[in-house]
Amino acid sequence: MALTDDAIAKIRSMIQSGELPPGARLPPEPQLAAQMGLSRSGVREAVKVLESARVLDVRRGDGTYVTSLAPRLLLEGLGVAVELLRDDTLLEVMEVRRMLEPMATGLAALRMTDTDLDELGRILQDMRAAADDAEKLIQFDAAFHHTVIATTGNETLTSLLDGLSGRTLRARVWRGLIEGNAAHQTIEEHHTIYLALRARDQLLAQASALLHVNTSEAWLRTVLGAKPSDG
Repeated sequence: MALTDDAIAKIRSMIQSGELPPGARLPPEPQLAAQMGLSRSGVREAVKVLESARVLDVRRGDGTYVTSLAPRLLLEGLGVAVELLRDDTLLEVMEVRRMLEPMATGLAALRMTDTDLDELGRILQDMRAAADDAEKLIQFDAAFHHTVIATTGNETLTSLLDGLSGRTLRARVWRGLIEGNAAHQTIEEHHTIYLALRARDQLLAQASALLHVNTSEAWLRTVLGAKPSDG
């Protein structure tokens, strides 16, 4: 593992220094190992790790390349990690969302185009039509929030919030809402966010998003609190 860690550190250093910029092809494994003064097996394992982290792209029969290093690639693993979190830690995730999502929604109010708003309106209509279908609501809810945050033009922020709002977390909230006959109320919260965005009102959009995240957090607490004990 020490040799693999050394190889990872050296490849990362080459990328950070610009010696291997995005899109660059790595030297063949024997040459790279000799260049770094490490074993081929250590380099091989390092490449596997960095491929999993979306830093490298191994193309069979062609070579190994540095990816675009775009946030959507490098932060992709965040969503996988969130899906594995235990119940008590999910509430911490909601707390982070409460810090980020309202500010991002307020920023979107200043940057959304009419085309973006029209698309958001269509998603909202789809949500209304699927008010009693948890699977469809999860899908449209994710699309609604992704559309809003993506219009900020901040790919890092979009990737972070996409990762923090994984399918499992959304499923727990929406199933709780449906079972509690509160799905329509939450859809109306989406409508309120939409109207604030349509009005280009940054503060109202921010406040509406905060109310919505607070509602989601409250329902998640309810669902987690109702979970039967292991005993």
